[in-house]
Amino acid sequence: MLINRKHIKAFTLIELLVVISVLGILIALSTFGAQKAFENSRDTRRKSDLKEYQSALENYANRNNGLFPKRINAAGVSAAATLCTDLGMTSCPDDPTTAGAYKYQSDGTGAAGAGTAISTIYVLWVPLENVSIVTWWVVCSNGKVGTAISGIPPSSGNCPL
Repeated sequence: MLINRKHIKAFTLIELLVVISVLGILIALSTFGAQKAFENSRDTRRKSDLKEYQSALENYANRNNGLFPKRINAAGVSAAATLCTDLGMTSCPDDPTTAGAYKYQSDGTGAAGAGTAISTIYVLWVPLENVSIVTWWVVCSNGKVGTAISGIPPSSGNCPL
């Protein structure tokens, strides 16, 4: 039995290439959108982690006559490495992509050693990822919370907001 080729329906090479290129474009666009969603998610976690440190600092101050741990360093100290120990936290939140990204600085007056409860002000900060210019999320002892594009690292625990 002979098959008449005029009645066979099939895709041409051009049609297949068009479909493959359209699918490639859609996959590329969805990957870009997913990346932004992941960045947004990590920034939300960073903000939440700094809120956790802020709560621990406030509890610490309540037990120590309103004073915070002394940590004077021009670039700030790693909150997960040092502040966590000062505050007696059992689990230390840290940045989801860069270890040691959470920073802490206080004013710390007097001759007592680092970690001693003698500071009256502090600043916590972390760089944000889902922004077009370098931006930090900042939490200050005076209750101010928000983004800063300058003033980081702060000087002597002074709030840049």
